[in-house]
Amino acid sequence: MIMAVVVSTINLKGGVGKTQMTVALAEFLALEHHKKVLVIDLDAQTNATVSLIAEEAWLEKDQRKETLAQLFLDKLENKSYFDIRRAIVKKVSNVGGGIENLDLLPSSPRLLEIQDSLAFVPVGRFFVANPVTILRNAVHDILEEYDFVLIDCPPYLGITTLNGIYISNFYLIPCIPDILSTYGIPLILERIKKFIEATRWNVAPLGIVVSMYRAQSRLHQTMVQDLINRSHLAESDPRWTPRIFNTKIPLAAKSAEAAEFSVSVNTLKQKYGYGNLYEQYKNLTEEFLRYVE
Repeated sequence: MIMAVVVSTINLKGGVGKTQMTVALAEFLALEHHKKVLVIDLDAQTNATVSLIAEEAWLEKDQRKETLAQLFLDKLENKSYFDIRRAIVKKVSNVGGGIENLDLLPSSPRLLEIQDSLAFVPVGRFFVANPVTILRNAVHDILEEYDFVLIDCPPYLGITTLNGIYISNFYLIPCIPDILSTYGIPLILERIKKFIEATRWNVAPLGIVVSMYRAQSRLHQTMVQDLINRSHLAESDPRWTPRIFNTKIPLAAKSAEAAEFSVSVNTLKQKYGYGNLYEQYKNLTEEFLRYVE
């Protein structure tokens, strides 16, 4: 049985292009590389969800208890409303009326209300041995149906995020090359290192992707070089030091437009523009595939 390659995207700072990168990778993998892809939206902001399906469709799913909020709520309330196969939305994206190989497990703002309570999920309820295994137990039987699962994690390292890490083979860190966005990277590495030691789950850093890059900015140029230098200095322990992806995602007005599900397009070139942004996401996907395969 071949299981999916599962990759979580995470940064402790919001606004670094994490969600758009996750969605773009999923679309390019599914459409241009013919991979079967599932996006799991673990972020209560639901940005990945509403980038891939209409808000009206999301509202119907949430009202029918078919979002990830219900999965976690069931464990808190000793209920069993959530059904993984009903929750997954098939053929999502605003490209071509939906991409055949691309599915979504949607999120909900209701996650905000319950995330702090997840530490109190009783051991043994529904065979849950630990609160961080809730998502793993829910998706275990469907992972063999996909080539890749991409998890959009919230910008913190709480139980919700650790649920994503606990089913991941790799984690990816998108960041703007500035002080605030890169400051949390060592914290991410150290927290996940301790998580691995405690759970013995083998998850590795896939790398750091520079996003919202301004080639003319001296600060961006300096910070990128600093990241590269730090990576090279620690090559003796590559398990804990992510590579720096060669591909940099530029800051572009088309980025904001691409996140609008209501704008229907026929191709990825139309969605991301015929210029640099499309080419860079294309390059990023190819580089991503080299590292995971």
